[in-house]
Amino acid sequence: MSDERDAPFAYPGLERIFHERGRLAICTCLIAHPDGLTFSDLQTACDLTDGNLNRHVHALADLGIVTAEKQRGAGRPVTVYRVTKRGRKRFLAYVDELESVVRDVHERARIPAPQKLATT
Repeated sequence: MSDERDAPFAYPGLERIFHERGRLAICTCLIAHPDGLTFSDLQTACDLTDGNLNRHVHALADLGIVTAEKQRGAGRPVTVYRVTKRGRKRFLAYVDELESVVRDVHERARIPAPQKLATT
């Protein structure tokens, strides 16, 4: 594995599990709602289909990032999704790494590109 100085654009903290629009939306939403959200509330907030949301929460649950809890009450059981403590820590570290990507892009965009010599 390369030293960070050798590969300044490698960004090892970018975890593939979060680097997808649906899972990024789910984790962001659950971080903002620490008490959890129902399947339908999470679906609406993230604008995902039943199948997409189901697939993404299962992928996140398999890695211990989110939990799903069936709650019984009057009527049908309701599934509530929450981000785990470990999931929260991993996701916030991922966001920190994304922020470093954004900083690097802005810093490097301000550096003028080398001028090419005109050839005739």
